[in-house]
Amino acid sequence: MSPADAASKRERILVIKLSALGDVVLAMGPFAAIRAAHPDAHITVLTTRPYVDMMKASGFFDSIAIDRRPKLTQIREVLALRRFLRNGNFDRVYDLQTSDRSGFYFKLMWPGPKPEWSGIARGCSHPHANPDRDTLHTIDRLADQLGYAGIKDVPAPFINGPDIDLDRFGIRSPFVLLCPGGAPHRPAKRWPAERFGLLAKKLADYRLTPVLIGTNSEADVLNRIDQMCPKARNLMGRTGFLDIASLAARSVLSIGNDTGPMHIAAAAGAPSIVLFSKESDPKLCAPRGHSPDAVSIVRERDLRQLTVNRVMDVVRQRLALED
Repeated sequence: MSPADAASKRERILVIKLSALGDVVLAMGPFAAIRAAHPDAHITVLTTRPYVDMMKASGFFDSIAIDRRPKLTQIREVLALRRFLRNGNFDRVYDLQTSDRSGFYFKLMWPGPKPEWSGIARGCSHPHANPDRDTLHTIDRLADQLGYAGIKDVPAPFINGPDIDLDRFGIRSPFVLLCPGGAPHRPAKRWPAERFGLLAKKLADYRLTPVLIGTNSEADVLNRIDQMCPKARNLMGRTGFLDIASLAARSVLSIGNDTGPMHIAAAAGAPSIVLFSKESDPKLCAPRGHSPDAVSIVRERDLRQLTVNRVMDVVRQRLALED
């Protein structure tokens, strides 16, 4: 068989995972399972631009396609997406997004033969028919979906960041990674900046360097903590997703709100403490680490009522600190 013939017979797989950051991280285990189930296939992932570097670094995909998430009124872009889906000659599609949008992508395959499709789109070949799917944690739901498609062994999510020079960030070990930010449209998921500042001061008292991560849009929070704890190292705007994974893997502990970077920290192997309010349910979406006790959940309906002492009690327990 010529190389061209072999390439033409190679199984072609499409994986759809568009957002959000935490959900993309939780899908890393399923990505690995799909690659293991199709070791010789050409696997393409359809994702959005922020996650391209993570997808490349994972090593699970042969190619990456960027979804511009066109609106129905953007006819030219919708037709371009349709051409990609139909001309890809995919043998099977794993829709790990399972949203109205990705369900619409299944409809774009019409008319003509459709690839095998794992998801919840009406009429797909491998529907995730579990009526309790919406009550499952994201990882369990994705693993269950893949089980319906014949993939039984789904590992925990793992992200391996590149080697990192702590001197480049001016970090002194041992250090604790702090993630005080979160989605701006969901302020109730954020512990107040002043509490993080007091926590940072207590960590510094134990000769632990508080390392702050976040985007430039979180400057007010990060700068407030920085002002309260001069021994903190503020890395605002300097850490991409893979940098966060590398820093988390080197930290003694990661602490933060229920937000995407904490999923990265847990997947990178960092012992983690994640703060939850009534706005989200850890039973459905909490970060998961590499062992059953890797992630500690601290929950208070209103995070304004969560005390620094309560969080520090968990920190002392996790790090075996003595007063």
